[in-house]
Amino acid sequence: MAEEEVKQAEEIKEEPKAEEKQEEKKEKQKTERTGIVYVYSTSNNTIVHITDLSGNTLSRVSGGMITKHSRLKSSPTIAMFVAKKAAERAKDLGITSLYVRIRGKTNATGFGAGGHAAVKSLDKEGFRIINILDTTRVPRGGPKRKGGKRGRRV
Repeated sequence: MAEEEVKQAEEIKEEPKAEEKQEEKKEKQKTERTGIVYVYSTSNNTIVHITDLSGNTLSRVSGGMITKHSRLKSSPTIAMFVAKKAAERAKDLGITSLYVRIRGKTNATGFGAGGHAAVKSLDKEGFRIINILDTTRVPRGGPKRKGGKRGRRV
């Protein structure tokens, strides 16, 4: 009889475990929130701006908010701290996955030094990065450049 009671008790314990797992899966699916990260990285600064999908700002941090030295604002180390600080606020608001839009200076080749470091830091913070998109602006013609008919003579 004691063995039968033990078996019944084990069966009772096993059933709620399966139900609990299903409930946990449902909760995880409900709590996943997505945001958009705009990383603007130039040779002088790095700005990380996190919004929700409708465009409402959740956090915005720049290199100048992290360091007091102007020459360090664009460094990869400071960019890492910028992304980390912005990520803390986003995590508090429940953001779990991100679309990343990285932008460099117009007409420049590539991003500034801190662009890749910021994205890498966001990944290390535990966010699921869905997509990385380069949104650097490209001029298409535009007004005549300065320098005159024969160009700038050095």
